[in-house]
Amino acid sequence: MNCPSLPPIEAILFDLDGTLLNVEMDAYISGYVRGLARHFSDLANRCRFADTVVATAFDLLKADCGEQTMEELFLDLLQERLGINAELFRDRLNQYCDNGLHRLAPLVRPFPLARKILQYCFDSGLRVIIATNPVFPLPVVEARLKWGQLDDFPFELITSYENSRYCKPHRQYFMDILYSQDLTPQQTIMVGNDTEYDLPAQRAGLTTFLLDTCLIDRQNRLAHADFCGSHQDLLELVRCIVANRRNN
Repeated sequence: MNCPSLPPIEAILFDLDGTLLNVEMDAYISGYVRGLARHFSDLANRCRFADTVVATAFDLLKADCGEQTMEELFLDLLQERLGINAELFRDRLNQYCDNGLHRLAPLVRPFPLARKILQYCFDSGLRVIIATNPVFPLPVVEARLKWGQLDDFPFELITSYENSRYCKPHRQYFMDILYSQDLTPQQTIMVGNDTEYDLPAQRAGLTTFLLDTCLIDRQNRLAHADFCGSHQDLLELVRCIVANRRNN
C-alpha cells in the first residue's frame, strides 16, 4: 500500500473479539453466563441469574458517571438485583474461572495474521494495548487471549471491568487509556471491527482503522473510518507506521 501521511504513532489500541480473535460471540456470552449461573444455583434461579448478568453488563455500556470502576458498578447492581454481595461474587467467579470457563475455549480462535501483526508491533517498539470493552473480569479476558495463543505478549494494558471507569463507545473510555499510559491522541491509533464501539475513538482524537474481516456496522458508518481493510491491509499500515517513525 502507499503509506499515508500520519503523525508519529507510538501506540496501537487493539479491540479483541472480532479483531484479534475470531469468537462465536453469541454462543460465548450464552455459555459464559450459563456456566457462571451454575456456581450460584443455591442463591438464584439459573435463568434469572444469567438474564440479570447480561442486563447488568448492558447497563455498564450506558454508564457515564465515572465515579466507580465498572466492577464496582456491576457488583453494586448485582447486589441490588440479586442480593449477592461483592465478596461472594468474586469468590464464585474465581471458582468458575478455575473450573468451568475452559469449556468455552473451542469458541475462540486466533485470526491467522493476528500474531504476526502483534509480533511486528512489539519487534518494532510500538506500544500495544488491548482495548476490549470492559464488561468482563480480567481473568475472563486473559482466558480468551490464552485460547487465541496471544497471551505471551507484554501488553501495556488490558482493559477490563476492574481497571475501567467507562465502556466503549464513551469518549472518556479512550481518554482514560491515553491518560493512564501518558499518550496523546496524535500518538495513538485504534483498531477494531465495530463501527458503533470502535470508531468513537475519533471523538477522543485518535486515528481509526476498521477491520472488515468480521465487520459489525449497525449504523452504516463504515465510511467514517480513517482506514478500513483486511488483516493484511492492517499489517501493511503497521509497516508504514514503523517506517514513518524511523524517518522522523
